[in-house]
Amino acid sequence: MQQVNLDSYPQQLAEKLARLQEAYRTLSLPDIEVLDSPPIHYRMRAEFRVWHEGGLARFAMNRPGEKTPYTIDDFPAGSALMNALMPQLLAAINTSPVLSRRLFCAEFLTTRSGDALITLIYHKPLNDDWEAAAKQLQTALGVPIIGRSRKQKRVLERDYVTETLQVAGRDYRYQQVESGFTQPNASVNQKMLTWALASAGDCGGDLLELYCGNGNFTCVLAQQFERVLATEISKLSVRSAEHNLQVNGVDNVTIVRMSSEEFTEALNGVRPFRRLQEIDLGSYRFSTIFVDPPRAGLDEATLSLTQRFDNIIYISCNPETLKNNLEALAQTHRIERFALFDQFPYTHHLECGVLLQKIAQP
Repeated sequence: MQQVNLDSYPQQLAEKLARLQEAYRTLSLPDIEVLDSPPIHYRMRAEFRVWHEGGLARFAMNRPGEKTPYTIDDFPAGSALMNALMPQLLAAINTSPVLSRRLFCAEFLTTRSGDALITLIYHKPLNDDWEAAAKQLQTALGVPIIGRSRKQKRVLERDYVTETLQVAGRDYRYQQVESGFTQPNASVNQKMLTWALASAGDCGGDLLELYCGNGNFTCVLAQQFERVLATEISKLSVRSAEHNLQVNGVDNVTIVRMSSEEFTEALNGVRPFRRLQEIDLGSYRFSTIFVDPPRAGLDEATLSLTQRFDNIIYISCNPETLKNNLEALAQTHRIERFALFDQFPYTHHLECGVLLQKIAQP
């Protein structure tokens, strides 16, 4: 069993805050809001190697910088449901040569609301014998199973879970698709959504959201604005976002499948896009832009676009690129709120949320 010292969590979180404050000492920040994580069972999704030795399969992980994996019996960072399923899955694999042979990876996707999905990944083609064995496993565990191998995906029941998150007293339901991006720490995600909703409270007008993903923030933020125009490049994420908007009764959002760079070109009139033919960009009264970019942060053109808006809500998974972006944004905007989201306890990783408002010109 992996040992976790739960008593050390407050100290490691305080150290993260201190490092963040030191890194941002050249910027004028308000008091940093710290949104903590449960100290255990906080990860809703995880991927494990399957290590075969002595005729038995074990779950295994790699330490950073090491090639040789070490076997594990449980995963305290993972959800309680994940930890309950791990030994059951392993026992079934070890009693079935069809399921065990050339299996090299197992992925778990779970939710706070009790849903789960398991994906088994192989170095072999998956045939009907595998599917028959996997269906027996699915029945025994009561959890949908997916099989993957090179250029092959076998879905026995469904390829998604349904999560329910509560924000400001309201429940939001989300379809989270296997292989699609979802926030790994559901408890912190709820706090992020609550923080973003409060930050958008006085903005009004229309919202532009870049990198909307599966609509995680979109479904919650839409109530604060007259209309929302959201962009996302992934087809899988767009389909999930449209589904999530529908099941949550959100009807004032239009999603466009395009990158932030493409949308910036469209808004700047650089070139037309067929995907925007039915959208009258000039009719929007954008007061606010919401961005949740990848680790590289905002590119130069998108950063320039962002500076046009009165209000900026910026969610970042990389404090270094966020700092670089904020140094540019601080020329036109004032930082009103700054939050630390501890998505990954006991690691150096942290995420941030920033609310910026345009500085009035004299």
